[in-house]
Amino acid sequence: MSDIIIFGGHGKVALLATRILSERGHHVTSVIRNADQSDEIRAHGGDPEVADIQTQSLSDLEELVRGKDAVVWSAGAGGGSADRTWAIDRDAAVLTVQAAARAGVQRYVMVSWAGSVLDHGVPQDDDFFAYAQSKMIADAVLRDSGLAWTIVAPSTLTDDEPTGSIDWDGEATKVSRADVAHVVADVLESDGTAGSTFRFNGGSTPIAEFLRADQA
Repeated sequence: MSDIIIFGGHGKVALLATRILSERGHHVTSVIRNADQSDEIRAHGGDPEVADIQTQSLSDLEELVRGKDAVVWSAGAGGGSADRTWAIDRDAAVLTVQAAARAGVQRYVMVSWAGSVLDHGVPQDDDFFAYAQSKMIADAVLRDSGLAWTIVAPSTLTDDEPTGSIDWDGEATKVSRADVAHVVADVLESDGTAGSTFRFNGGSTPIAEFLRADQA
């Protein structure tokens, strides 16, 4: 059993991943901002930890992750204010990477976005720019962190039922959040996925096979 902490614990992917991981015998601590969400976290098998990641210092985050076996970043501003996007999707994400390194937590899984590349192509005057830029920066910091990192980078998310299969055809199409949650759980259980970025959308390749192929 691993002791895993998930930031953004009330998000749909995080809740689904919490259920999968807890059913597999792992202990999951879910970081949430709103204490009213605690019962839902428990219903999915996790233990709630109330903390506002926008206001946590590096030292605060270091204490949150200390003693854990793995950190999962699945938080996000969810659109709207560009300032909030910078604060959460870039700044808070980067601080948790630094906190994991300082606390000696080597395993880190980042839930990112398939378009998170240096030349993401989103114009600076586009409302989506803050998100695209934040994801690109946070991923780059993680890759340079020296941690045993994995980046899970799905395309557009849906609430469709899971298929258990994914692919990457080079185009940002769609993938269910439930399948993303399975990818998160599977990479956490496979040390061989460390150092890999998995970009994917829905497809016909079983998740385990897709992950193995990308490691080859």
